[in-house]
Amino acid sequence: MKPGAQPDSKAQDQTSSELRINEIFYSLQGESTKVGLPTIFIRLTGCPLRCQYCDTAYAFHEGEKNTINDIIQEVSQYRAKHVTVTGGEPLAQRACHELLARLCDEGYDVSLETSGAIDIANVDERVMKIVDIKTPASEEEAKNKFENLEYLNKTDQIKFVICNQADYEWAKQKLNEFKLTDYCEVLFSPAHETQNSTDLANWILDDRLNVRMQVQLHKYLWGNVPGK
Repeated sequence: MKPGAQPDSKAQDQTSSELRINEIFYSLQGESTKVGLPTIFIRLTGCPLRCQYCDTAYAFHEGEKNTINDIIQEVSQYRAKHVTVTGGEPLAQRACHELLARLCDEGYDVSLETSGAIDIANVDERVMKIVDIKTPASEEEAKNKFENLEYLNKTDQIKFVICNQADYEWAKQKLNEFKLTDYCEVLFSPAHETQNSTDLANWILDDRLNVRMQVQLHKYLWGNVPGK
């Protein structure tokens, strides 16, 4: 191949990058503005964080390597429009960026669920980024990378998982300190079976916060069942 020449599609197929995948499953989106929509979930293995409320610890290590071509092929079998790439922390695997771009190229409506602890600057602009800002009760507050805010656009979302009233007050302070609603929509989500949902709703209303209150739909439908 001549210097600077681009490989043809057959060559690209032969050198498809690999990712370690924990699971690929079809369910209803339980969070974000896409809540309730039939969605294909691609859960990548691995995460550098250890949030105390994590409900997917099985994804820290379990998984098998798949080429991106094979992942795209499996996703196509569900005949759905929406795809969510999640983890673990999907951006912990470098080839995640290639996967996201390929999914967009295939015409899918793609969202990325990320902890916000890893640089999102190079995430494909077509992807809706859902960035989780870690509260003190997560025990991973120090991992927050607030530099990521400059790479958000209006179609993205910021999420706080609220475990108690101290978390709520902290999140409210960050909301004002960084003027987060100027970047995109902000979600306040009660930690399932830890923070009372009604209490959180009342705090939001009492303080006139311009945020979206959100519960995890899938938890109310199926509990903590993996693959749901």
